[in-house]
Amino acid sequence: MVQVQDKTQVVEALNKQLANNTVLWTKLHNYHWYVKGANFFSLHVKFEELYDATAVYVDDLAERILAIGGAPIAKQTEAIEEASVEEGEYGLDAPAMVKQLSEDFDVLIAEMHQGVKVAEEAGDDSTADMFIGMITDVEKNNWMLKSYLGNEVE
Repeated sequence: MVQVQDKTQVVEALNKQLANNTVLWTKLHNYHWYVKGANFFSLHVKFEELYDATAVYVDDLAERILAIGGAPIAKQTEAIEEASVEEGEYGLDAPAMVKQLSEDFDVLIAEMHQGVKVAEEAGDDSTADMFIGMITDVEKNNWMLKSYLGNEVE
């Protein structure tokens, strides 16, 4: 069971990822709609796949916050203010879109690893497991984005 004094930090870690994924969900829609070029078909489909997965994360994160007695952020303004990732830009070419998303995924992975530590220290194995599962998925998708760009995974 989550200790009362530690619950605040767990909720903060969950809300950080809720904010990130809320902003990312809209960013992925932006890129899905505006991608152009020779890789349109593959990226259009990939961005849709990613925003569908992100929508699940948003719901799961908010429900976990509620399950442990916290209050999930639920306004766009709160998400934008709290998020570590930035909103999507207009006018980017496909490689720039993919590069930005990969950089965002790097941030999410690092922050979720910190969230695992916070949850474990609070005795909240369920939240730690949730973050670990998300990390695995985001790492896989980031590997794919980096491969598209021709980058080596670090």
